[in-house]
Amino acid sequence: MCSFVAGLPLPAFAIGPLHLLSSSQDSAEQSLYTPDLSCLAWLDAQPAARSVLYVSLGSLACVDRGVFEEMAWGLAGSGVPFLWVVRPGSVTGTGGGGGEEVPPLPDGFNEEVRNRGKIVTWAPQREVLAHAAIGAFWTHCGWNSILESVCGGVPMLVQPCFADQMVNARYVTREWGVGMEVGEEIERETVAKVVTKVMVGEDGPLMREKARRLQMQASAATSSAMDGLVQYVLSL
Repeated sequence: MCSFVAGLPLPAFAIGPLHLLSSSQDSAEQSLYTPDLSCLAWLDAQPAARSVLYVSLGSLACVDRGVFEEMAWGLAGSGVPFLWVVRPGSVTGTGGGGGEEVPPLPDGFNEEVRNRGKIVTWAPQREVLAHAAIGAFWTHCGWNSILESVCGGVPMLVQPCFADQMVNARYVTREWGVGMEVGEEIERETVAKVVTKVMVGEDGPLMREKARRLQMQASAATSSAMDGLVQYVLSL
């Protein structure tokens, strides 16, 4: 890419991440679904910084009923506070909800996680990832989600589903060192173990420090590229 840009007949400016240049209001207006803003008040009420795991598999990815239940019981077994986006139609198969219905949670799940978990149909993701209470992000590795997590300085648990998400997950875990794989087979015991390692284990602080450095690099890249473009235009 650098060689390609260098060979162009005109100057090129790679400006981004672009959402660092827009407001929170822009984020809400561009959302595909109506966000449940009560989750922000719930995060405000959490007693400790970086204590909550945010879980969202984006606006398109779906899982089958078995995976959904393993995710649920893995979260319950971890003992970690969590904010979970359960989108209408995001679970397939028997008992998945289907269509535009919100998938039903496993029997007894709400009682198991009472006062520790918050479940919404959609969240204002950028604001959530910028919140001090968020300690990690369980993501499908869509590029927008990764950029928002990087810009928030938040480490990730990765569960790629399709397309470029596999490559994105590799960068998060193996190249940048700011994430950990949930596993190809989603099982409750593995989920609980990985969540605990990232949120309260020894791996968490190192990944958070790497995420913080990446956050600073993203911020610097956005401002420097924009400044360069402005200076070039003014020089014409």
